[in-house]
Amino acid sequence: MVHGIFSRHYLFLLFILLILAMSSMAGCRERSKRPMMRIGYMNCNNEQETMARFQPLTRYLSEKLNVDFVAVPVDTHDFEKRFRDGEFAFTHTNSLLYIILRENYQLQIIASDKRGNFGSRTGGAIIARKGSGINKLSDIRGKRMVFGPMLAPTGYLAEYDLMLRSGIDPEKDLAFYAIPSGSYKHEKLVYGVLFGQYDVGAAPLLDLEVMAREGKISPDDFVIIGQTPLIPYCTFGAATKTDPELVARFRQALLELKPTDTVEINGEQVKVLKAAWADGYEQLLDKDYDTIRDMARRVNMPPYQKY
Repeated sequence: MVHGIFSRHYLFLLFILLILAMSSMAGCRERSKRPMMRIGYMNCNNEQETMARFQPLTRYLSEKLNVDFVAVPVDTHDFEKRFRDGEFAFTHTNSLLYIILRENYQLQIIASDKRGNFGSRTGGAIIARKGSGINKLSDIRGKRMVFGPMLAPTGYLAEYDLMLRSGIDPEKDLAFYAIPSGSYKHEKLVYGVLFGQYDVGAAPLLDLEVMAREGKISPDDFVIIGQTPLIPYCTFGAATKTDPELVARFRQALLELKPTDTVEINGEQVKVLKAAWADGYEQLLDKDYDTIRDMARRVNMPPYQKY
């Protein structure tokens, strides 16, 4: 009698295990049917930081759209070649690189990041240390200047353009100019001006805002001697071969993201927008980037350079 009871329990346990195994296999089959697509994220500072920022967003998009998205950190100067070679269905880049990929490979615009005081826009500034005697743009002739990376819209392009439009040629009218090496170039240039290594610097307004909020600098340390027009911030795009329906759903998922939305990363619930350093996303039109195109033409920069 006892043996019969154990036998029934044993058979029941086997039945439960079989059901669980079949459910697991069905889940695996369902996941295996999901397409895999790569999102190329432009490195701002380094790969580790880029992955920490965008892995939660990538997982959120995977869950929302039932696609196995893979986050790929990409160096700025490698991005065009890797996109041309077909590595990425979706991209996240600064606004100048968006224009380059749009002009040369018909990249489709999806949405722009919103962050800081100006939302989906941002600007650049030419700064000097307070008390240096440099108080207006004309004072920078013969001075030492530091820019951000050459493909930085508000750390190089916009300020260079501002100088040209103000009758100052950076190639002739400065003592010299430099670009910091390594990571965190924007922070390095701000500190370079603060500690006197350079007389003036081309600083993104957003970096000044963030550094002041984090207590790294005080706004009273600097004088802004020139400010550029506001232009679109970092931008998501899609390759022309990407399914238009998926592109629309991708955009909707970004636009609907709320500050409270989370995903699980290593057993922890992570707020997606906070991790991505974003306040949200906004749908812009390609014509909103025309100001940057005009800057690039005047400065003779990609994708419009003539020599």
